[in-house]
Amino acid sequence: MPSVYIKTYGCQMNERDSEAVAAQLVAKGYSLAKSEATADVVLLNTCSVRDFAEQKAINKMQNIVGTARSEKRDQIVGFMGCMAQSRGQELIDKLPDVDLVLGTQKFHRAAEYLDELLAGTRKKIVDVAAEEKSEATIREHLLNGSAKTSVSAFVSIMQGCNQHCTFCIVPATRGEERSRTIPDIVAECRELVARGVREIILLGQIVTSFGKRDYPGLDGKSGFVQLLDAVHELDGLDRIRFTSPHPKGYGDDLVEAYARLPKLCESAHIPLQSGSDRILKLMHRGYSREKFLGIVGKLRRAKPGIGITTDIIVGFPGETEEDFELTLSLCREVQFDNAYIFKYSPRRDTPAAEMPDQVPQTIREERNERLLNLVNEIAAKKYDAFIGRQVEILVEGPSKKNAARYTGRTRCNRIVLFDGSTRHQGQLMEVKIERTGSFTLYGDPAVVNL
Repeated sequence: MPSVYIKTYGCQMNERDSEAVAAQLVAKGYSLAKSEATADVVLLNTCSVRDFAEQKAINKMQNIVGTARSEKRDQIVGFMGCMAQSRGQELIDKLPDVDLVLGTQKFHRAAEYLDELLAGTRKKIVDVAAEEKSEATIREHLLNGSAKTSVSAFVSIMQGCNQHCTFCIVPATRGEERSRTIPDIVAECRELVARGVREIILLGQIVTSFGKRDYPGLDGKSGFVQLLDAVHELDGLDRIRFTSPHPKGYGDDLVEAYARLPKLCESAHIPLQSGSDRILKLMHRGYSREKFLGIVGKLRRAKPGIGITTDIIVGFPGETEEDFELTLSLCREVQFDNAYIFKYSPRRDTPAAEMPDQVPQTIREERNERLLNLVNEIAAKKYDAFIGRQVEILVEGPSKKNAARYTGRTRCNRIVLFDGSTRHQGQLMEVKIERTGSFTLYGDPAVVNL
């Protein structure tokens, strides 16, 4: 049977989609190649959030095609995911050697289409059409393959986004919000736990929007909190996380869930994007600076020690120095544990790309550096505060950089490295923190409680 290599760009949802495709192909007899050089099929799962991500995928495909041609190798190559969805036939027009373009609602068709291409019954396939119930098709897992280990697993609970932020192309590439049923999600989680998974990470483009149409409020609980309750009941599951939410989804019921549900980890990634109300309004974010600060305050009162991270865009059209200073001041006030900072990137067919007062690239670069320095300074102090503390970690496996070290995560989502062995993998254990690195904690094995 043929071998396949899948390279993934972008977010955790893309990682999950790639894992599901790989699992589907393995189930049909495909093997997983270690690189594109040895694969019969190469698939690039793409991202469209920034232009850089698209260009990176296109350049990679050009290199793959060029190498295969020079070595006279027959190879099926294709694009999947968000860029495939937004560009469709244009990708084959630009790169005639591409055989397959698969949209975001068609991942489950990958095996079927590859079989046809390999058999020669079809020459080129472009499928970016919408498909009903596609949100329930991403459920296969490759726990011991090239994706996540069996300790932790992503579970996709919905597809699409209805937010329509003015900078974002995702509603066009992922479609409208479509949620799976709670029983279907719980059944998938139960299967994963039976296979040794101890931590579930619930995924959605805006995960807190889950079930808005299908699960109206019950006893003051949103559909998403009803789902958290249901997953929490699973025997053998130790931890629950979720990403990515929207600040508008942090109602009192979700805040209260952090205090009420022991398995829900005290970790929250809440995308801010800007500390300026004027810019937030231009972005169509639907909340204010004051509202965001209120959410953080409620979470910290409900769960002291909660880790809070965020996303921030610098250089959005019209952002003045005063607007940027408001973002800096909010970061100082909140004291984020980490922040993922993005220089604004115009995306075609989005309102922000046509807005006046586009910020020059040099200013975007300068603001990015200033904000990054502040975030790193704050984070270093917060990480140093862990020295001497004993923390619980879930051990995920060997470190990618040093096989002699093992890695785990605290409940508040800090990475911890320690000198370990295979017997530690998948274990919940206490580690005393001895020192810190860049966004990393180090535990001394001499004080590990086994």
